[in-house]
Amino acid sequence: MGVRAYLGVYLRGIAMGAADAVPGVSGGTIALITGIYERLVTAITELDPRALALLPGVTTADGRARFRERLVEMEVPFLMALGLGIVTALITVARLVEWAMHAHRALLFAFFVGLIAASAVVLRDEVDLGTTGRLVAGLAGVSLAVVVASEVGSALPSSLPVLFVVGGIAICAMILPGVSGSLILLLLGQYEFLTGTLSTFTERLVDVARGGSVDALVEPGTVVVTFCAGAVVGLLSVAHAVKWALEHYREATLTFLVALMVGALYYPSNEVLKAVESWTAATALGVLSAVVVGAAVVLAVDYVTGDIDLDGDADERPAPTAK
Repeated sequence: MGVRAYLGVYLRGIAMGAADAVPGVSGGTIALITGIYERLVTAITELDPRALALLPGVTTADGRARFRERLVEMEVPFLMALGLGIVTALITVARLVEWAMHAHRALLFAFFVGLIAASAVVLRDEVDLGTTGRLVAGLAGVSLAVVVASEVGSALPSSLPVLFVVGGIAICAMILPGVSGSLILLLLGQYEFLTGTLSTFTERLVDVARGGSVDALVEPGTVVVTFCAGAVVGLLSVAHAVKWALEHYREATLTFLVALMVGALYYPSNEVLKAVESWTAATALGVLSAVVVGAAVVLAVDYVTGDIDLDGDADERPAPTAK
């Protein structure tokens, strides 16, 4: 791949990161739209930690060549370019979300309601309640989301062990078309904390670059590193379990995932009600408008993609030409 190709991957990463930063559109869906989903999943499942055994040999030209060749085989340069784009978008959107959390909390969560509700509607064809097992999977998805959001999510501390586990779970959702990793963070009560921490981390990182104290970077940096470590473990382990579930129990798994999204509406809806001190016609119109805008974003993505194929094969129909 040349520089231009890597730039294209980086830009796709930015689109994925922007999607993953808000609960609704999945980064996996964006990967599907831009034609890299199958390559992404394959690259993730083929990552092999045993390649690190080649590191001692990089002191020689042959050793460096073997190590570089192995990295290319595992699509590491592709993943790095994509990951850099995702991180760029996450940092940017996190700052915007943190501002909106304080300045326009009701409108922000109303926007999330629209995103999540429309995502569930778009994926309705993936729901199959034709067997008892799939019906149970659907009910379990809705129930789990409500219980986690109302009970577990509010009770979970933002401790390092919890954040490590959350990172492993969220990263798997991020690579699934239709399910947003931020939705999982929202359900587990960690979304607001993590977006705020990421924003603080980037601010202090800039301060350090300007000659500020490194000590101020330790606390938010520890949180970010712990979450990322959990995400790496998730990619190398849990992602395989998710892939196995889709291969062996596809209909039940997708039904569960869409039902999870429906149940997840409980949390942002409740946050809207708590954030609005008094309802007026103007307030109701603002909240409704935010819901409509959120839904419109998802429906626009669905319009561009045509029929979303969760098997990873893009629809062969040409995308509508933008005017």
